[in-house]
Amino acid sequence: MTSIEVQALTKEYGTRRAVDRLTFSVLPGRVTGFLGPNGAGKSTTMRLVLGLDRPTSGTATIGGRPYAELRDPLRRVGALLDAQAAHGSRTGRDHLRVLAATHRIPDDRVEEVLAKTGLTSVARRRVKTYSLGMRQRLGIAAALLGDPEVVMLDEPSNGLDPEGIVWIRQLLRGLAGEGRTVLVSSHLMNETASFADHLVVLGRGRLLADTPMREFIHARVQPRVRVRTGDSHDLGALLAEHGHTAVREPEGHWSVPHARVEDIGRLLSTAGVTVLELAAEEATLEQAYLDLTADETEFTAHPTAPQPQEA
Repeated sequence: MTSIEVQALTKEYGTRRAVDRLTFSVLPGRVTGFLGPNGAGKSTTMRLVLGLDRPTSGTATIGGRPYAELRDPLRRVGALLDAQAAHGSRTGRDHLRVLAATHRIPDDRVEEVLAKTGLTSVARRRVKTYSLGMRQRLGIAAALLGDPEVVMLDEPSNGLDPEGIVWIRQLLRGLAGEGRTVLVSSHLMNETASFADHLVVLGRGRLLADTPMREFIHARVQPRVRVRTGDSHDLGALLAEHGHTAVREPEGHWSVPHARVEDIGRLLSTAGVTVLELAAEEATLEQAYLDLTADETEFTAHPTAPQPQEA
């Protein structure tokens, strides 16, 4: 199957460098999550890969070729960058039929992708009557129309209801399971964690991480055990006697970093401590992402100090 290769890719707009010597690969058979704060260069990079913009330097290829040199590009690469791109006066079915005709794709395939994206029942409605979620589905249908080896989606969950979010998750996993190359840009960390195998993370146009998702999380967030007891004695002192450093959290429970639930449970049982809660605190993608990108965010809101009240 086909991979995406980005080599020393740079894009400048006047004096601003939106993409700064990026090098990474997106490989077949897995979903690659494409993450970064606003202004990190994700959308610009995707546009460069798709030949919608020209790089200042470096290369972006699909199967070893620039997008502009691909034969039957819709059959090689399917992309959703803007759900508003479909002409509002056309029906959903006609929008897809026009795209299919330009690439000699039979109408039967139009009906297949309408069914696959759940749009069959609204296929005769004009696109201008579609909700944002329906437009997202139509954009995804267009991306899948040519049965492509490479699928690139920018914020595909935007506007989808809970059922739609579950559907897109299953769709992405299914595409990767078929051996396709899948690149998905998203701001939804919990959703990305549910479907991504690998992560490429940008900050201010630079590559911050290119790694399997689980390795990315575990390298940045300490595993912890959460403990809540019914005893008034100092649990921290007890755990310290056995080599654990426990932290009392404002909510009243204790956090024990670098510990296993079974070890802490055995220790507390031997000491006769009444346990009300004992659980592993799983590290999350959101925690790891915020830790990595804390200094790379272009727009940061700072809490405003409360103003003194007049007497």
